Amino acid sequence: MLHALSLGGALYALWLLLSGYLETWLLVLGLSSVALTIVIANRMDVIDHEGHPIHLSWRAALFWPWLGWEIAKANIDVARVILSPSMPIDPQVLKIKGSQKTELGHVIYANSITLTPGTVTIALESGHMEVHALTTQAANDLLSGEMDRRVDTLEKNSDGTVEGVK
Repeated sequence: MLHALSLGGALYALWLLLSGYLETWLLVLGLSSVALTIVIANRMDVIDHEGHPIHLSWRAALFWPWLGWEIAKANIDVARVILSPSMPIDPQVLKIKGSQKTELGHVIYANSITLTPGTVTIALESGHMEVHALTTQAANDLLSGEMDRRVDTLEKNSDGTVEGVK
């Protein structure tokens, strides 16, 4: 129930932000459309801790700025490599294992890798990933384990347990 209410609030806030209308009739129509969406999503059984991970909210607020900075740095590195006359690329495929305990954690890690320019997650199965890296620097950054550690921290509760792991 908490996930449905949270999702409804987020969808209505997004609707308000995108529409910009504050007339009563349109607010009621927007609320009705959000309510219908929640009812349908609930019947489809897609509202859960993975589909709408509200348990990550405050930790995600710390993770996203770090990931944004990593994306910006990787953009500069890739642009530098592409614009260099010698084009010093060294493509390679790495096999890495994420330390996350849940599927949600593995997916967040794999998507974070893919969002960072110069690296793409090719395959993900049971926490084992195949990652294509454009340069040796991109591969070394990934192998340093910093992103894995940060996603692992994102996934853990304050008491060190991981929600969804039995």
